[in-house]
Amino acid sequence: MSSARSDLPPRGEGEDTREIAATLDLALRVGELLLSSGAGAGDVSAAMGNVARACGVRGCTPDVTFTRLTMSQQSSPEQAALIQVRHVRYRDIDYGDLTAVDHLLADLASGVLDREGAAARLNTITSTGHSRPPWSVSLALAFMGAGIGMVLGGDWTVVLVASGASVTVAQLQRQMGRRRLPAFYQQVAGGLLATLIAVGVAATPSDASPSLIVSSSIVLLLAGVNFLGAVQDALTGFPVTAGARILEAFLATAGIVAGVSGGLEVAQLLGVDLGVLDPGAYSIADPAVMVAGGALASAAFAGACYAPWRSLLPIGLVAAVAIGAYAVAIDRGIGIAWSSALAALLLGLLSYPAARAARVPALVVVAAGIAPLLPGLSIYRGLTLLASDAAAGLLAMVTAAAIAIALSSGAILGEYVAQPIRREARRFEARLAGPRLVGPLGVRAARVRRRKAG
Repeated sequence: MSSARSDLPPRGEGEDTREIAATLDLALRVGELLLSSGAGAGDVSAAMGNVARACGVRGCTPDVTFTRLTMSQQSSPEQAALIQVRHVRYRDIDYGDLTAVDHLLADLASGVLDREGAAARLNTITSTGHSRPPWSVSLALAFMGAGIGMVLGGDWTVVLVASGASVTVAQLQRQMGRRRLPAFYQQVAGGLLATLIAVGVAATPSDASPSLIVSSSIVLLLAGVNFLGAVQDALTGFPVTAGARILEAFLATAGIVAGVSGGLEVAQLLGVDLGVLDPGAYSIADPAVMVAGGALASAAFAGACYAPWRSLLPIGLVAAVAIGAYAVAIDRGIGIAWSSALAALLLGLLSYPAARAARVPALVVVAAGIAPLLPGLSIYRGLTLLASDAAAGLLAMVTAAAIAIALSSGAILGEYVAQPIRREARRFEARLAGPRLVGPLGVRAARVRRRKAG
């Protein structure tokens, strides 16, 4: 649960103190939603500072760690500081809420909203729940599984089974989440269930590839592992938050590995051969099918995370271009990690115009576009090869880690290259730790844009 604490020094109960406390609380609540939605610590810190400046409060210092946000304000060296702390709770990622808060920040920075109006709108955002019914999320996950199966080169049986497996795994994790089981055990259960589904298919006369079924199903689990935020924090000067996110990603991935390996043990006990693909075969699908599958998977993942409907087509188009570049790079003999980095770089470059067209934060485009490229196949390959060839299995696992790092760092580099450098934002450069994936560049910049538009 969220909690807030105010350390109020003996400075009186005047109107100024209450106004400052209300502003700090608004900044903390905005930061909580951004951080829990996967935004980088630099974005969260800058957004909290912009809230305070837009509300007319100076002398504020935001501090961001993985589970705690702090805002302090000191008007002068002789005056004691006012400090508020908020602990960040885990919540479902909702890109609709993230988009609404992004628009709130822009309106607050441009003067369309005052603090009371921003607080009221934020209350509405956080209290209305998800904008779509559960069945629509399940349908989106089914399309995502089908799209991943297409990217990996599966036949129609693999596509259909991967579609159903993605929904089943998500439902299992949702039920475990309602019982407040830690995410590690949810990942173990998801990986185990995905592998057992493949075992069931392998036991039938069907010639569908069990390895592709497992690989397609666990990409859904990998999509929730926030490598992007971890790498962004590491590159932009937030080592504590980066370390915590990397540890969380490591535990989540370890849960997938444990679940899949448990399923492989069950298959061995039952005498079912799940098989393994050629370790050197990475591009096993027709490029046109890969592009269509990547676009479908990315748009479906965004839909499952409640992204606005208007953003699904731009996200799908950007993902299609990135997957196309990936397929071409693989076909030209470029290594899997460098091909992934190239695709992610292109994704980062295109995310800003796509996000502007769809009126969503660039984070939504990047996170959804990366999903089809996540290394589910390399992880499965590594686990299956460990039993017969430990060196090859270890190499495949290292390759999976390299792909994850390449995707994250490539996307962040694309953001650095693509983010417009405006004259009005230069004075805020010291406050911005890296490329902004959420929120306006600054209060002054937003107001200047509004005057020019008027």
